Amino acid sequence: MHAPAAKPRLSLPRILEMNLGFLGLQFSFGLQQGNMAPIYSYLGASEASLPVLQLAGPITGLLVQPLIGALSDRTDSRWGRRTPYFLFGAVLCAIGLFFMPLSSSLLMAVSMLWILDAGNNITMEPYRAYVSDRLNEDQHQIGFLTQSAFTGLAQMLAFLTPSLLVLFGMNQDWVDAHNIPYTARATFMAGAVLSFCTILWSIRRVPELPLTTAERAHIAAQPKGLGPAVAEIGRAIRDMPLAMRKLALMSLFQWYAMAAYWAYVIYAIGRSVYGTDVPTSSGFHSAVLTNGEMAAFYNGVAFVAAFAMVPLARRLGAATLHALCLVVAGAGMLWLPHVTDKAMLFLPAIGIGLGWASIMGNPYVILAGSIPPERTGVYMGIFNMMIVIPMLLLAATLPFIYQPLLDGDPRNVLSLCGVLMFAAAAAVWSVRTRNAQGLPLGATP
Repeated sequence: MHAPAAKPRLSLPRILEMNLGFLGLQFSFGLQQGNMAPIYSYLGASEASLPVLQLAGPITGLLVQPLIGALSDRTDSRWGRRTPYFLFGAVLCAIGLFFMPLSSSLLMAVSMLWILDAGNNITMEPYRAYVSDRLNEDQHQIGFLTQSAFTGLAQMLAFLTPSLLVLFGMNQDWVDAHNIPYTARATFMAGAVLSFCTILWSIRRVPELPLTTAERAHIAAQPKGLGPAVAEIGRAIRDMPLAMRKLALMSLFQWYAMAAYWAYVIYAIGRSVYGTDVPTSSGFHSAVLTNGEMAAFYNGVAFVAAFAMVPLARRLGAATLHALCLVVAGAGMLWLPHVTDKAMLFLPAIGIGLGWASIMGNPYVILAGSIPPERTGVYMGIFNMMIVIPMLLLAATLPFIYQPLLDGDPRNVLSLCGVLMFAAAAAVWSVRTRNAQGLPLGATP
């Protein structure tokens, strides 16, 4: 098979197929966001300990994604450059999802989360690099924003499924011997099937392009193994482009806020709307379902907004558009803790949805336009370090400030999140770099 001289332009349906695996992958992330904190509470965890118990995500992201990025950049196998990692990650993800709702102890739940997050991270990084591999630069925006759209759709479905099960007759208070609702069990097991099947569909329907002779020669000349891959990560950090360095401060504020929001929004809704802080109460079960419905709504907003952002990013530049979306998201997070009526929760959720759509697309548009193609995998992995390090900082700091500074109230955590989103908007505003044509980075003529 001969490598093509240039990357073929893909139609929108083909780009959708190529990113379909992102639907299953993000369904998995949605299940984590909406259910892990409650599962830990059902099994006896305290509110202050939640960030520590969820360390699997940031630690596996910190270790796995840059390493997988460096290894996949140097992979030349009969199955492709990224495909082996897609498949292995999909298998781990399915195992973690299937067994998570069967957890009988905190130890088992934490162990399943480590397996699940390892699988998610092994698959996630090659998927980001795959857009740069498969598409020309003028299609990067639609490629990454399509992933953002699938993120919104998948997480909308993940958050909404438990409420749909209740609508169709399941009792929200029907729990197993360990207080885990059967609605969660059914949703996680459906996610295991969806995650594996959509990833398999993507790689079969839109396979990787064959490597060029130059790419094969470059890979062959690189030393193989774990040691050289780690060394390559260090060199890539040393040589990091300026635009990527500027994104680091934005990521610090943005992802600390998002991780804290996901960990505590259910508890805030429980107090403000349902007047309860007892995890085994019916009111708390209602708060979990209400958060699922609200999160489904804001992910639906994100799904639609991601496509609407394509022409806006071309005109304004990805950095300017992202700053504006973060401001709107911050306003939503500041407003939400003061809402006491369920129906009114969906208004601040609009702002959060716009911010989420931008978070999952625009920073990658900026990044893809500023890194060398031969190092796409490793830089996508390093960029993920900028996502997970703030989550590690959350685990290291919030348990100590939760009571003395935030009064042990999750509603105050959400207010902190809103302020941090404003700080992230100010930080990304400085990344309004111009390209050779004088256009904002991420914009096209």
